[in-house]
Amino acid sequence: MPPKFTQEPPELGNQYDDDRVLRSYLRRHLPDEVHEEVTPSLRTMGERAGGELYDLQQSDLQKEPVLTRWGPWGERIDHIEVTDVWKRARTIAADAGVVAAAYEQTHGRFSRIYQMALAYLFIPSTDMYGCPLAMTDGAARTLLDVNGGSLADAAVPHLTHRDPEAFWTAGQWMTELAGGSDVGRARTTAHREEDGTWRLRGRKWFTSAITANMALALARPDGNPDGGRGLALFYVPIRDGDELCAGISVNRLKNKLGTRKLPTAELELDGARAHLVPDEPRNGTRHIAPMLNVTRTWNAVTAAALIRRGLALACDYAQKRTAFGRPLIDHPLHRDTLADSQAVLEGTLHLAFRPVELLGRTETDTADASHQAVLRLLTPIAKLTTAKRAVAQTSELLEAFGGAGYVEDTGLPPLLRDAQVLPIWEGTTNVLALDLLRALDSPAGIGPLQSEVQRCLDPLRAPLRRIVQPARDAFDSAVDWWNAHTDGPTDEHTADARRFALTLGACLEVFYTARHAQWALDTQNDPQSAAATERLAARRLNCLDARPRPSTRNLAQDTSLMDVSNWTT
Repeated sequence: MPPKFTQEPPELGNQYDDDRVLRSYLRRHLPDEVHEEVTPSLRTMGERAGGELYDLQQSDLQKEPVLTRWGPWGERIDHIEVTDVWKRARTIAADAGVVAAAYEQTHGRFSRIYQMALAYLFIPSTDMYGCPLAMTDGAARTLLDVNGGSLADAAVPHLTHRDPEAFWTAGQWMTELAGGSDVGRARTTAHREEDGTWRLRGRKWFTSAITANMALALARPDGNPDGGRGLALFYVPIRDGDELCAGISVNRLKNKLGTRKLPTAELELDGARAHLVPDEPRNGTRHIAPMLNVTRTWNAVTAAALIRRGLALACDYAQKRTAFGRPLIDHPLHRDTLADSQAVLEGTLHLAFRPVELLGRTETDTADASHQAVLRLLTPIAKLTTAKRAVAQTSELLEAFGGAGYVEDTGLPPLLRDAQVLPIWEGTTNVLALDLLRALDSPAGIGPLQSEVQRCLDPLRAPLRRIVQPARDAFDSAVDWWNAHTDGPTDEHTADARRFALTLGACLEVFYTARHAQWALDTQNDPQSAAATERLAARRLNCLDARPRPSTRNLAQDTSLMDVSNWTT
């Protein structure tokens, strides 16, 4: 019989049981009784993620959402048919409480950790169905925090329901042609009619998950001034039964690099009915803050989840694929490369879940002023850092499959394409870096982060204290940079904001992983997180070292120097 010229594909097991880092993290942070209560449902989600959902995802690779604008007799219907994965994901998400768990508060402040652990397991096998869930979670939080009245009473029970028939998802309508991150340039108008009904008119350029039931949208009421302060936040019903509400039409679905299973639409609003969310018809950009805190946290958890999925597949493949006479896992260089990815996963997960812990405290009134200050600073740091990690590591992990990682029908390329959206969603890296500078411009300044670092360092003993020294040095350098620019923002100041934020993020990954590593050594006799800490601390941590020298920075002001034709020898 001739030899078989086939490769054995990578497989997944139970994604909860097989994830040492997640299980160890939960063992440390959850009280014994909570851990015992939530483990069965997490194990069930892990089984679905590595079994039923992953199998369905692999069998549904080629399908994408389809928009049908017109019915057979000429009527405008704008019907969107989503994929089989999305249909199944919706049912499982509702039933498992991937949103609801955070609002039922069965486990108090630990409910957020439990919920995000469910999301972390669920997201990679559901073709980014985490996007509508993140916006649903954010909408529920916003309605409770900003409205607290009839809108919240009517919508939040649906947004947090476990019955798939009663469960709603939400959209987020902010982006317009005139401005993406600069939402203050939005041109959608809001007109209040004599009966008190608000009607929206305008064009929303990117609206993710148009199959949702409702959305939160920014629009400018008649007579309001330009800029963000002139915008107001509105609740917009999207569906009347199975049909779009009057005044909402879908111009097209976006043809995107990734998240291709996610129906992202360009909308036309022509008298769409809306309800003012807060009492005041202004300051809408301020009122969306609760939503952004939640969705940015989902973004960070998604980044860790995608790295974990790529690593799980790569590790399984490395044990099956033979090259040069032995399995890939037996080649020291390949094993070392995967170990680097494992370390990145650990740092990413710990950085992503720290805001989750603080969010849980804030929502249950167990957060003091220091917790709230750290959460405000950490949310943009965690989001921008983890997003960058996801893009770099999914690229690295695709490479671990050789050519198979570049072939569409293996199901591997979407990992990288989907990760690429994470630095863009909910604020780009630059936008979040500038947001961090604004958050630091307070009487407390960088003090809350210094206290957070000390909290991580206090339990460490040798050799972990020695291992994290490069991170201490890099963090101190970032503090010095900030303290040297406290007189107010300058062009030079803001030009370094990205490098400053990434330095803080890289250092915090080391500190959080080290704190967990000390616990793992003491309670589980497990040195693996300590080894991950050592790898993380050995990377280049201080991005501020790479900033242009003062003597060359001003060259960028001369636009003629940006023309390569001027750079001749």
